[in-house]
Amino acid sequence: MNGEINRLVHGFAGDQGLHATDVQALAAILDADEPMTPGRLREHLGLTSGAVTACVDRLERAGHIRRVRESADRRVVHLHYVADARVAARTYFRPLARAAQAARAGFTDDELAVVERFLAAINEELAAVRAPEV
Repeated sequence: MNGEINRLVHGFAGDQGLHATDVQALAAILDADEPMTPGRLREHLGLTSGAVTACVDRLERAGHIRRVRESADRRVVHLHYVADARVAARTYFRPLARAAQAARAGFTDDELAVVERFLAAINEELAAVRAPEV
């Protein structure tokens, strides 16, 4: 599943002239509960400040996001997904959503609850795994 999703992400990135990390950044900006800032994006992606700046620059140049200064504190920058870019992403990834819905339809609610519990447990365990020091 991860491989197939990565294949789609890399395809979208290539079509848009972006890096796969840029697509992860777009997803984070889109899914954020509050306006995303470069600092929060850096923490979310685990990148350096310089790498996030380069990523945000690429996304802005490509027309996917725009930077907006906060009105109360001009030092704060919020990252917003551009409406037309959002439509393009939704169109590209719509087959993924349809495939997930088709797969989901073959399971009962009780079966899905077990799957959700399993995936949550795997995510929790993987989040605790750190790369070995070299």
